[in-house]
Amino acid sequence: MNSNMTDEQIERHEYDVVVIGAGGAGLRAAIEARLQGKRTAIISKSLFGKAHTVMAEGGCAASMGNANPNDNWSVHFRDTMRGGKFLNNWRMAELHATEAPDRVWELETYGALFDRTEDGKISQRNFGGHTYPRLAHVGDRTGLELIRTLQQKVVSLQQEDFAETGDYESRIRVFHECTITELFTTSPGPGVPDGRPAIAGCFGYFRNDGRFVRFDAPAIVLATGGVGKSYSVTSNSWEYTGDGHALALRAGATLINMEFLQFHPTGMVWPPSVRGLLVTESVRGDGGVLRNTDGKRFMFEYVPDVFKEQYATSEEEGDRWYTDPDNNRRPPELLPRDEVARAINSEVKAGRGTEHGGVFLDVSTRLKPEEILKRLPSMHHQFKELADVDITSEPMEVGPTCHYVMGGVEVEPDTAMSKVPGLFAAGEVAGGMHGSNRLGGNSLSDLLVFGRRAGLHAAQHADAGRPAVAEADVAAALERAMLPFSSAAEGGENPFVVQQELQKTMHELVGIIRKGEEMELALKKLEDIATRTRTVSVEGHRRFNPGWHLALDLRNMLLVALCTGKAALERQESRGGHTRDDFPVMDSDWRHLLLVCSALGEDGIELTRQEQIPMRPDLFDLFELDELKKYYTGDELGGHRAGAGAGSGSGEGQA
Repeated sequence: MNSNMTDEQIERHEYDVVVIGAGGAGLRAAIEARLQGKRTAIISKSLFGKAHTVMAEGGCAASMGNANPNDNWSVHFRDTMRGGKFLNNWRMAELHATEAPDRVWELETYGALFDRTEDGKISQRNFGGHTYPRLAHVGDRTGLELIRTLQQKVVSLQQEDFAETGDYESRIRVFHECTITELFTTSPGPGVPDGRPAIAGCFGYFRNDGRFVRFDAPAIVLATGGVGKSYSVTSNSWEYTGDGHALALRAGATLINMEFLQFHPTGMVWPPSVRGLLVTESVRGDGGVLRNTDGKRFMFEYVPDVFKEQYATSEEEGDRWYTDPDNNRRPPELLPRDEVARAINSEVKAGRGTEHGGVFLDVSTRLKPEEILKRLPSMHHQFKELADVDITSEPMEVGPTCHYVMGGVEVEPDTAMSKVPGLFAAGEVAGGMHGSNRLGGNSLSDLLVFGRRAGLHAAQHADAGRPAVAEADVAAALERAMLPFSSAAEGGENPFVVQQELQKTMHELVGIIRKGEEMELALKKLEDIATRTRTVSVEGHRRFNPGWHLALDLRNMLLVALCTGKAALERQESRGGHTRDDFPVMDSDWRHLLLVCSALGEDGIELTRQEQIPMRPDLFDLFELDELKKYYTGDELGGHRAGAGAGSGSGEGQA
């Protein structure tokens, strides 16, 4: 590099609220901050409108009761807690269940066009783990409509601002193709009595020409999504390198539940170019069945005791449920995602999978071709174009793919603020809401509910004062961003080679089924990869340099992989998205323990245990005692309305 560090021109901006991420959570947060009158920046790693939210196909879960009048927030709350195996932050689950319908109706006022029931209400479909049909949807392209609507709202706010100020970007501006590499904190922060460092701004670069940029702001909302690019088979798009998770760690925030990764049961497995690409759960919600290579519907063999009462025991009963759900139980294809993914994994391991390592998903035996084209237009197009399979007449080949991280930044439920004053997180980058396993459809409503809350509280926090960024921190951020160029002289490795090894290590050793000794090996390998990540080298200059972009992303992927590996090794039980071959049962003593990650230096992670806050009694009483016995210890059940005074033996009825 010929440019001298000190001569480097750094573009500078000042805002009240900076939102990192332009998906559903980020746009909803930015809209809210702007509605509160704050000057707001939206930073998009890719092009505006390309956010990973567009990949959410099935729908947005909200208990509007349009398809079944028996649905209400408390049923949705119970389903969410059950799906997360009671490890969820119950307050987040409560806020989500109560506020989701309002957020969906609000989208309609922004111009969202949902599919309709015959009497004109928003249509709602069935999904795994949900008692009633509650996913508001637009065919199988719901995430696309959500992003389109929120973007349109941003544009309309800009038009209002133009009418008032003569400048479209006077109160809300989008910075495209911009990656943030550091958060700036200052100590002590204004309004922080214990002198904790508070957010002061952030540093990044524009991907197209490599220009550096800094944003000075007292409030930052992380809405960066997930971590799937740490795995070799994933439904996630290229941006999902755990940036927000790692930025939060390095700024002094904590991550929780990082051992819980959801492997979506159905990703495409063939051809190799599309391996991992998502096949929406709507295929099963609308009647798709899973079969092995013997032609057998195997899911009936895999219904866990915890769910036995809610699922059909015969194909006939499962088939009847689609037309008469009040008098029949649902088919086991609609179990929560962790159960279905493990079942497919077991069938493949037992030699009953396809030659490409998947199973068959067939919707053509149940729905007429015109019905499939109406309900699943994207899936039909995807398989026809990419795999030359016509899903109206033949089965799809599917298998598990790394899809969603339940773990994320530890936040205060009502405000979405992390341990660092001024740093907020919403959507997939925030932890707690989904416990050990997320129900399908809950992510889109999660984005809206907590995106709005994060934007609202970030706007309020911005009034507390504006901490100054230390110039030394800016210089250090610049130097770290340039490191891959200076390593080149020392003959460092190619970042693509290191990323491939990281992905292979996580996929093979900290994947869908885990063993203690394999994860110990993974952590040893990650330590080696950490050293190599610091010295990866790139050549050329900063314009359009994908190697440089990856070299910087690798640093984040590595931190997140270390958190996942350490937490997964520590949690000696199987629960939700975390399956231990060597500890196959769920242990009620682990249910109330959260594993918390904090950063030690550039690439060290410290893991601590933290007690889960007990559920508020009125919410606890929404569950039947018999169900809670499967998850809770006897001591914890003493406070239940049915269990008061009847001390039951500890740890009974473990699943």
